[in-house]
Amino acid sequence: MTKQSWKAGTLLNPEPPVLVSCGTMAAPNLLTIGWTGTICTQPCMVSISVRPERFSHHLIEESGCFVINLPTENLVRAVDWCGVRSGREHDKFAEMGLHAEASTVLEGCPVLAESPLNLECRVTQKIPLGTHDLFLAEVVGVDVDESLIDEAGKLCLSRAHLIVYSHGDYLALGRKLGSFGYSVRKKPHKR
Repeated sequence: MTKQSWKAGTLLNPEPPVLVSCGTMAAPNLLTIGWTGTICTQPCMVSISVRPERFSHHLIEESGCFVINLPTENLVRAVDWCGVRSGREHDKFAEMGLHAEASTVLEGCPVLAESPLNLECRVTQKIPLGTHDLFLAEVVGVDVDESLIDEAGKLCLSRAHLIVYSHGDYLALGRKLGSFGYSVRKKPHKR
């Protein structure tokens, strides 16, 4: 394998594009975020990177909360549209035919009703990094559509038809290649 050496770049791909809801129930807003991630399990914490000039930046700063809404294949157009339009000029919920519901834990913070999984987040820290500010947040509540839960009570995210973003393209998730720990599991004895 022959490789070329390129200048530094943010080519960690694919990424989970998410729709972040923020603001108030009276004036809800959506923002598409490509740079998000899990950062800790105890306490449950996530991060999102937001440009300070974005309309949603000050909404998140003022309220101290936001909701990460996982988008499905049915929401891919909204993911793209909400990423290229500003909440300063557009009511993104109304223009995309989406619905804001009150979060179950965060007072007054909107949740995207059409998303099957919502992570309600309370900001713990903002770190200015250059072009983006990194918001660290504790996940204080999770709302899960019951259709994603099997008979044994297990979460089946494959039923959600989630999407990824890779180098300019939105993609559907494909076939299963293995499960956590499969490479080291003992094989059952044949009799």
